[in-house]
Amino acid sequence: MDLLIDAHGQVHCVYAEAIDRRMLGVPRIVRASHVEPDESGQWWADLAPVQGPPLGPFERRTLALAAEKEWLEKHWLVFCGSSATR
Repeated sequence: MDLLIDAHGQVHCVYAEAIDRRMLGVPRIVRASHVEPDESGQWWADLAPVQGPPLGPFERRTLALAAEKEWLEKHWLVFCGSSATR
């Protein structure tokens, strides 16, 4: 789990339960995507809440979740933490 700390001391990360983020202050959790099945049972990760693309289709939800996490870490988290340190 990557934690990015910006110049104002705010910590940014993709949600995971690896650590208790409350130790870093009051958490503010916002939705970055929706992982849902379509009418044929294929899974999609819709990253529209962070102006990202739809990813999919995937046969399994775990594959959609992995693609979601990878995209968020490569594109969204870096953007959130621009001028941040790891």
